[in-house]
Amino acid sequence: MIDAKYFHVSDGRAQLSRVRIIYCTQCQWLLRSGWYAQELLSTFGESLEEVALQPSHGGRFEVTIDGQLLWERKRDGGFPDIKVLKQRVRDVIEPDRDLGHIDR
Repeated sequence: MIDAKYFHVSDGRAQLSRVRIIYCTQCQWLLRSGWYAQELLSTFGESLEEVALQPSHGGRFEVTIDGQLLWERKRDGGFPDIKVLKQRVRDVIEPDRDLGHIDR
């Protein structure tokens, strides 16, 4: 069950969060990005409005949620472990949620 306090309200309508995965096409990071999207949807499917893949270039890999930068490959030193990425998403959309074995 989704807790209404984690919804964003716009124009009187509740909206779920949106994740955007920006990836470099020249670097062939589509499959990696798709896997991250699949993992986030499997864990947070009812708490997210969408997980979007956005092609880019120049070695760019970023994950944002509602415009907030969660991960940036160059800044954070590579690609996120899925455990870390799920924890960062959880901390934004459902901070009280226990992720089970991921939190241990």
